[in-house]
Amino acid sequence: MGAGAIENSGGGGGRRRNRRAKRKPMSDINVTPFVDVMLVLLIVFMVAAPLLTVGVPIELPKTSAEALPTEREEPLTVTLTVDGRVLLMSNETESDDLIGQLRAIAAERTSQKVFLRADGAIPYERVVQVMGALNAGGFNEIGLVTETGGPTLDGQGN
Repeated sequence: MGAGAIENSGGGGGRRRNRRAKRKPMSDINVTPFVDVMLVLLIVFMVAAPLLTVGVPIELPKTSAEALPTEREEPLTVTLTVDGRVLLMSNETESDDLIGQLRAIAAERTSQKVFLRADGAIPYERVVQVMGALNAGGFNEIGLVTETGGPTLDGQGN
């Protein structure tokens, strides 16, 4: 009889503890799914970031000038292609509409900087005409975009 009493009290108490342990809320946070999602997002952004550069493939002239420092506002870019197309950022525009569109853009922007990307095979006269349109459109700070590593005039470059 003593053996039965020990068995009943030991078995009953164990059951009660198991029931209480199951009802107790879990206070640990499982961070493994969070880390998995963050690693996947990191990989996606690392792969996608180089693809986000907007530009039309043109052959820029090479020069020995240094690169300009980056700005907070995304710079306005005008591109002249070798086949005569004019692009504002990545949108093609007609030459007749260029000044009107530039004035509308200049009214919304805080910076008067614009970068002109022109293919090296385009005649200088056409580049100067577009520079005049940029000036008439309200952009007084025009930067010509070139490739680095070009020849220098002192004979020491490439």
